Amino acid sequence: MKNILVTGAKGQLGNALQSIAAQYPDLSFLYTDREELDITDAAAVNDFFGRQTIDAVINCAAYTAVDKAEQDEEAAFLLNFQAPLILAEACAGHNATLIHVSTDYVFDGNANRPYQETDDASPHGIYGASKLRGEAAVLGYHPNAVVIRTSWLYSRTGVNFALRMQQLMQEKESLNVVYDQTGTPTYAPDLAAAILTILQHPDGVTGGIYHYSNEGVASWYDFAVAIKALTGSKCEINPVTTDQYPTAAKRPAYSVLNKAKIKAAFGLNVPYWRDSLAVCLGK
Repeated sequence: MKNILVTGAKGQLGNALQSIAAQYPDLSFLYTDREELDITDAAAVNDFFGRQTIDAVINCAAYTAVDKAEQDEEAAFLLNFQAPLILAEACAGHNATLIHVSTDYVFDGNANRPYQETDDASPHGIYGASKLRGEAAVLGYHPNAVVIRTSWLYSRTGVNFALRMQQLMQEKESLNVVYDQTGTPTYAPDLAAAILTILQHPDGVTGGIYHYSNEGVASWYDFAVAIKALTGSKCEINPVTTDQYPTAAKRPAYSVLNKAKIKAAFGLNVPYWRDSLAVCLGK
């Protein structure tokens, strides 16, 4: 039985892993968050690895407050760069697999076709820059690690667009939602299942960067309209442009991810985003 350490276990992806763990009886999970293991503390991480047998780590911990990161650069880089570096060193030293989760924000959003793993990364803001540095640290210290870039993560827990829209649709008669930013919503349990499938792949884990989101393409406006339809809300959803909804950090205008590599490498079947949204909303 493999022992899997999950960091950031209280976040969306960590909770999703916990929700499906029973489907993987050959895996034993150690769930940690900041209180149980400070992954920014190299001594604490090394001590933890010395006391436990760890076969693999799924690093779900991240600084994800995109706008706040513009004023909180040190904290963003501590969790998104230094912590992955510490985990990569520990995993490499103990011959443990590392799966590290990254983001579509490493791209500038100027593409007109789905981003491949080999496309140049050029993040706009601190969040994307810190995540890109984290990717480099992970693969620099542990070349066999797997880095999975994902986009627009949502679930039934935590802070995310889907839950926020449901709340606002109950409170307001109308909402303005940007329609000129395009990507793909990703249901956290789908990503969690993909990660565990990778860990159990019969041919082993081939390190490198991979892209994973649900299938299909949507704008934030499309996402909101789909939530409205599935929940039966009467709230009016108005499409607006990005310049009508200013934020501290610039978002990628286009961040659709090409998933051909991860599907071919691990035989994954990726659900369509609207189907997964219906599952999330219980429809």
